[in-house]
Amino acid sequence: MIRARALFLVAVAVTSCGHATQEPIVTSTPAAITTTTTPPPPPALPPPPPITPAEFAPIADLVNADIADHRLPGAVVLIGHDGQVIYRQAFGVRKLPGEPGPDGNPAPAEPMTTDTIFDLASMTKALATTTAIMQLREQGRINVDQPVQNYLPGFNPTDDPRRAQVTIRMLLTHTSGIGGDLSMQGPWGLNPADKAAGIHLAEVSSLEFGPGEGFHYNDINFILLGQILEQITGQPEDEYVAEHVFGPLGMTETRYLPPSKACGPQRIRGAALALDQELPRPADCPPGSWSTDLLARIAPTALDEDNQADPALNPDFGRPLRGTVHDPTARRLGGVSGNAGVFSTADDVGRFAQALLDRRAGRASAFPLTQSSVLTMTTPQQPPPITAQRGFGWDIDTPLSGPRGLVFPVGSFGHTGFTGVSLWMDPGSDTYVVVLANVIHQRGGPPITKLAGEVATAAGRALHLG
Repeated sequence: MIRARALFLVAVAVTSCGHATQEPIVTSTPAAITTTTTPPPPPALPPPPPITPAEFAPIADLVNADIADHRLPGAVVLIGHDGQVIYRQAFGVRKLPGEPGPDGNPAPAEPMTTDTIFDLASMTKALATTTAIMQLREQGRINVDQPVQNYLPGFNPTDDPRRAQVTIRMLLTHTSGIGGDLSMQGPWGLNPADKAAGIHLAEVSSLEFGPGEGFHYNDINFILLGQILEQITGQPEDEYVAEHVFGPLGMTETRYLPPSKACGPQRIRGAALALDQELPRPADCPPGSWSTDLLARIAPTALDEDNQADPALNPDFGRPLRGTVHDPTARRLGGVSGNAGVFSTADDVGRFAQALLDRRAGRASAFPLTQSSVLTMTTPQQPPPITAQRGFGWDIDTPLSGPRGLVFPVGSFGHTGFTGVSLWMDPGSDTYVVVLANVIHQRGGPPITKLAGEVATAAGRALHLG
C-alpha cells in the first residue's frame, strides 16, 4: 500500500488586544514516497500423479507367490491412506483341504475372506494392554517410572535391590532385564488352565541383565502388565478392554476368546476349546460370553504341540487350534493375558490404526486416549543409553522393525504377532498397512516379518511415497 503523509503546522497567536491572529499555514515538504512490492507466488507444484489400482498389483504377486511356495495358506491385506481404505484383498484359503473343520471332521478347503478372524498373538500387547495401561496413566492410577514391585509385591518378595529398579517403563519397552520367557516345563495350566500358577511364575522370573541396560523382547513383561491392569481396575483384562478400548472404537469383531466364556455346543479339552455337536445349543448366550458360531470364521493357526516332552499331560495335543489362542503361555493362563489372546479382523485392526493416526494428528477421533498420550506411546521411550527405539508397547526402530519395509521412515511404528500378523503405521503420510495371515499353520512357515515388509514397501511405492 502506498501511503503519502503531509505535516500541517498551525499556530494561533493571541494579541494584546485580545484578537486572534492566524499565522500562515506552513506545509512541510512531503516525505519521500515508498512502495512495497509483494513477491509473486511460487509456481504451483504439479498435482501428484493419480494412484491407480494397477500400482498395487505387486502386493498380490508377493502374497500369491508365498502361497504357491506353501509358506502360508492365505492372508488378508488392508491398506489405509489419508483417512480412506484404499486396498482390501483376501488371498488363498484359511484352511487347507482335508483338514478338520470346526467340528473336528475332515472338510474341504475354506476360502480366505476379508472378514476372517485371526489370532493376533503379540499384537495384543500393543492394541489391548498398552492402550489400557496408558489410560490408567492418564487417570493418575499408574506412574510408568515407579517400580513394578509397588504394584505387584510378588515381583520382589525378598527385597532384591536389582528387582527394585525394574519400572513400568522398562516393562513397556522390553528393557526390564527379564531375558527369557515363561517356563513351559511341567504340567501347570495344561489341564486345566491355571492363571494363578502362571502369574506366580512370571513374577519370580529371573533377571538376565541389569534393569535398563539392554533391549530384550519377551512375553513376561506384558504378562506382568496385564496383571497390573487387573489389580488396579479389579476387572479381567478381556472385560476391561472390551469396555474401554474396543467398544469406544466400534471394534465389534475384536475380543479375547477365553474357553471358559464360550457359549454353544462345546467342551474344554485341557486348556483348549472343542466343538461338541452332540451337546444342545443354548437358546441365548449370557452377557460377557462369546458364541462358538464365530469359529467358522476363525483361521486355524497350528496344531497344539504344547508339552512335546510329555504329550500325555495335554489332552489337546496334536489337534488344530481354532478359536483357542495359539500362544502356549496365554493358553495356559486361560486365554486372557497381557501378551496374547485377542482375535480380530483386518477391518477392525484398520479401524484401530486410523483412529490412532487421527488422534495423533489432532483430528477428530474416537481413540480412547488423549493426543499427548498417543504421541508419548508412539515415540521413543526406552531408558538411556539403550539405542533400540521402542515406544510404549510399539516397535519403532529395533531388529524387529522389518515390517516397516524400505519406504516408510524411522519414526513410523507397528507390531507383529507370531501367528503371522502385522500392523505398521506411518503418521507422516497418514498410512497404515495390515497383513493378517496364519503362516504357522503349515509347519516351517516363516515369520510374517519378511512378507509384511515387502507388502509395506510395495504399498509405499504404489502411493508414490518413495
